[in-house]
Amino acid sequence: MNAAPRTQDLDHYETASRDEITAMQTERLRWTLNHAHANVAPFRAKCEAKGVHPDDFKELKDLAKFPFAGKEDLRNAYPFGLFAVPMERIVRLHASSGTTGKPTVVGYTQRDIDNWADLVARSIRAAGGRRHHKVHVAYGYGLFTGGLGAHYGAERLGCTVIPFGGGQTERQVQLIQDFEPDIIMVTPSYMLAIAEEMRRQGIDPAGTSLKIGIFGAEPWTNAMRAEIEQVMGIDAVDIYGLSEIMGPGVANECVETKDGPVIWEDHFYPEIINPETGEPVADGEYGELVFTTLTKEALPMVRYRTRDLTRLLPPTARSMRRMDKITGRSDDMLIIRGVNVFPTQVEEIICKAENLSPHYELVLTRQAHLDCLTVRVERAPGTGRMDMGAEASQLQHRIKSFIGITADIEIVEPGGIERSIGKAKRVRDLRPKSA
Repeated sequence: MNAAPRTQDLDHYETASRDEITAMQTERLRWTLNHAHANVAPFRAKCEAKGVHPDDFKELKDLAKFPFAGKEDLRNAYPFGLFAVPMERIVRLHASSGTTGKPTVVGYTQRDIDNWADLVARSIRAAGGRRHHKVHVAYGYGLFTGGLGAHYGAERLGCTVIPFGGGQTERQVQLIQDFEPDIIMVTPSYMLAIAEEMRRQGIDPAGTSLKIGIFGAEPWTNAMRAEIEQVMGIDAVDIYGLSEIMGPGVANECVETKDGPVIWEDHFYPEIINPETGEPVADGEYGELVFTTLTKEALPMVRYRTRDLTRLLPPTARSMRRMDKITGRSDDMLIIRGVNVFPTQVEEIICKAENLSPHYELVLTRQAHLDCLTVRVERAPGTGRMDMGAEASQLQHRIKSFIGITADIEIVEPGGIERSIGKAKRVRDLRPKSA
């Protein structure tokens, strides 16, 4: 395991007292509320409708008086209606894919870009990265924030960046062999696809130069962490972010503890709310993660509902609070015959089965007006002859025992599940759409 960084290597707020962090957050929240109210007409209108003004903010708990924001606000203001600075100050635009509607567009001033680079550099350092390490970036470049966010942060830390991007898996393997990077930044599901290609080429994935993997952009379980670490022989560390708040680097695990991403609370104020009522819950209770930016100039976001489900945890390796691993998203939750099911619950069960690989998909169909779930999963490479029926029966039993839903199981040959070069697509919904 990588050694912890020296205290003098850390940024000031990574070791500050809680009182100092609270005072800083109060001051910066007051600035954000005034900045957004003065310069973002839709936010000002929502405040007026709720009967609240930035002057009503006196202490941290007062933030709960202010309205929430969500993806619908960005889509309603498409493309630039939530920007708080003139367009001539915008130096970069990013956007979501827009697969469920209009893309969400985010903008950055030069100061925003500099802060982002600093925070991703801090994140890579927390993961064990150091100056002069070589970093292989396999997140997608372009409008997606992953590639460029990782790239600028690695450069800011003083690393040598290999800006590969996604796809071309055979070529990825070749350059990992030839360039000998120390760190890879990629989605966890695509890391497994790269490891699979290494084995196909006769390369031992655990014998490469890679020492650290910084994985994000999709929910992944501790069981998948264990699988990646065992296969690749690396430290697998979680990075968290979302484009509406900044991009990757909103929070990151520390390699010395691996106990949940540390939220960089000097730039982002977290809340956990009950997703049904919107009411805040106490630290340690599960709910929906909400963020307010503290330093964003171009796109200040107040109480942005991420839809990610987690809980806030006390500090350990750094002075700032941690978030537990994302268990799922409120909008990813499947309700099957009255049972709430998250893909990550199924993933955790699959990863514990030694004869199965972590490549899987959930297929939803409807029969006689009832929703049905089929879990398609690959058998692990090198398992040889196995009793598919018995293995399927065991997996079905475990899913029923731990989740409470009866699922059909289909075990397929290695390579039978489509690979993704970015975020894994775990759910295939074949149910007829409502009229």
